[in-house]
Amino acid sequence: MRVEGKVALISGGSRGIGAATAELLAAEGAAVVIGDVLRDEGLQTQSRINEAGGRCTFLDLDVTDESNWEQVVAATLSEYGKLDVLVNNAGISGRTRVEETDSELWDRVMDINAKGVFLGTKVAIPALRSAGGGSIINISSIYGIVGSETSTAYHTSKGAVRLLTKATAVQYAPEGIRCNSVHPGFVDSPMTARFHAQPEVRADRVGRTPLGRLGIPRDIAWGILFLASDESSFMTGSELVIDGGWTAQ
Repeated sequence: MRVEGKVALISGGSRGIGAATAELLAAEGAAVVIGDVLRDEGLQTQSRINEAGGRCTFLDLDVTDESNWEQVVAATLSEYGKLDVLVNNAGISGRTRVEETDSELWDRVMDINAKGVFLGTKVAIPALRSAGGGSIINISSIYGIVGSETSTAYHTSKGAVRLLTKATAVQYAPEGIRCNSVHPGFVDSPMTARFHAQPEVRADRVGRTPLGRLGIPRDIAWGILFLASDESSFMTGSELVIDGGWTAQ
């Protein structure tokens, strides 16, 4: 049990990488709180975890709303007594070039992907401090490190997550609060399903990945588990790239 006794809060935990992370952390001994706007899918994930013998609670969470974050953290403390791990996972995409990106799309992507991580981190820090320290894990992307032919706002937001992670790490290391970022490559998930259903897109992404396949949510969840556990106790401000070799080229 690699995270036995820990309490983890996962934004965007209803499906995809978030749900896989919730299931894995619960299987490894953590109590898990899922925060998401996807209520039906979140309740289904909660049920799966609890039926398997884990401990999981779903809570409604709009990551762009600071007061909502405060409510969710307070509910987590009320239910489980502490908070040890925050996984800032909620995010959306936006596949447009610079000239095709309107202000509305830019603001929406930045609000969820960057501001949401900032607010979650800000609100969770006092609870992590009270627990004697903890681990914040921010889900960025390979496109927070390198660019591509499209997805301007997405790239920018994930780059912001990468640097926010480092700032948080330096500022709160003296209090035993670690902060690391995870950078997935292309993963088969609900967010990518529409694109990966296009044979030419799928073939291109698989062909450009040295390991010769797309990732699955569990591939990313294993890395998050490592960062949530005490096994990574000397890591903070680091970037964990899980991309099948994409960015090694």
